[in-house]
Amino acid sequence: MEASELAAIGAGKGKELGRRLREWTRAYLKDRTCLPTFHYRNVHKALIEDEEIRQEVQLHLQSLGKYFKAADIVEYSARPEVLERWGHEKPISERTARNWLHAMEYRYGKELKGQYVDGHERDDVVKYRQDVFLKQWMELEERMVVCDKDGKVISEPDPTLYRIVPITHDESTFYAHDQRKTRWIPLSEGPVPIRKGDGTSLMVSDFCSPDLPGGWLRSKDGTREARLFFKAGKNRDGYFDNDDILETTRNAIDLFETHFPPGSGVQALFLFDNAKTHQKRAANALSARKMPKSTRPWPPSGLKMRDGTFANGKPQTLYFPHDHTDPQKVGLFKGMEVILRERGLWPAGGLRAECEGFKCADPARKFDCCARRLLFNQPDFINQKSLLQELVESRGHKFLFYPKFHCELNFIEMCWGRAKYEYRMYGIPRNEAQQQERVRQALDSVSHTSMLRFANRSARFMNAYHQGLSGSQAAWANRKYHSHRTLPPELVAEIMRTVT
Repeated sequence: MEASELAAIGAGKGKELGRRLREWTRAYLKDRTCLPTFHYRNVHKALIEDEEIRQEVQLHLQSLGKYFKAADIVEYSARPEVLERWGHEKPISERTARNWLHAMEYRYGKELKGQYVDGHERDDVVKYRQDVFLKQWMELEERMVVCDKDGKVISEPDPTLYRIVPITHDESTFYAHDQRKTRWIPLSEGPVPIRKGDGTSLMVSDFCSPDLPGGWLRSKDGTREARLFFKAGKNRDGYFDNDDILETTRNAIDLFETHFPPGSGVQALFLFDNAKTHQKRAANALSARKMPKSTRPWPPSGLKMRDGTFANGKPQTLYFPHDHTDPQKVGLFKGMEVILRERGLWPAGGLRAECEGFKCADPARKFDCCARRLLFNQPDFINQKSLLQELVESRGHKFLFYPKFHCELNFIEMCWGRAKYEYRMYGIPRNEAQQQERVRQALDSVSHTSMLRFANRSARFMNAYHQGLSGSQAAWANRKYHSHRTLPPELVAEIMRTVT
């Protein structure tokens, strides 16, 4: 009896198991073939474990599209031909259908978000990414200090060249009611009234770089910062426009030069999103969009357009000079026809001013369908710089626009995400002053190491695109490889073969 009770305790059971052990022992002593049988598992095999049935159900779900219910599997299992094929007399229950979905590695919830695909692989976007952005980035990257994920320097630029420090910019909006939604809730807690809407918004504009102390752009003594808080709205601070971004960028350049004064052998590379607010050109910038075809006084504002450039690099004034032989034309705008004639581009048969609504039949390949399209595609008109670019380059620094729809290349986007994760933990602010303080606290919580790793991740995307990977292939590569800013060629070759 003592031995049986000790055995029961060792098995984690009570005296009942001890009593059963004694019964089994006595029965065994009488008949050595009498042994107890234990069923450690269900001997019946579930239908979904049958490979053919599993594949059949998966094919049916694929035919329904993305949005299906467990009840759809129940309905399918009730079909007479399916019951006959499966050898069943009645359909499965909805609970069984849900278990089948789990067994087939489905989960119920929201879709995981990936890259933006609105125009990510659009022809003009890819062309700018490959031929303009990546070409310039790869040339300038050779002049950057490269660190691994822990901040250890692994390569430095040639000391005879100007060092390049990338400074990226973006704006993001934080909302007062954007708080954490999931938590452990006691069963005794009843419904809690919630606030309607997102609450007051607070927009933040900032610059950051993994090459700067702390990452965020501040003056060397830490007393000034590039960060700008903006209360966007009709009855608040208005709307963030081109004048605001120009003023913010002037301040950012001043702050950068407290770290690296002019003549120190260091230049900044300022990177901006390809947004309309950032693309505004000077009032006198070259633009064929509203040019008249004939000679006349233009534009109505009286502000003359700046000079164009001939193919040989010489300037081309777009207005007749004061010493012109025809006194009636002195000071008048030449018009598209005269401008194109001076460039040797006016055809013998002439050209109409523009196609209807400037909606040319094949603008990507045919440039001579109308005078406006022909002038629109001249190098000096295409390469007309924005006010933002002219400002940065006038101060002796480099400038680049990110490709459209490529937020994965701007690592500050990942900094916003990390800061918003922290911000959601603080609770709803009492007022706008507290909201601003909490946003500042959340932004400053992004560590320099995290910022460095985010920057390396963006650099890996750039390297992946440079080696010919598409957006989905580059995203897959970034999930599999985290060691460095560049992807090994053998990994790229494998991805091209296996990932679509």
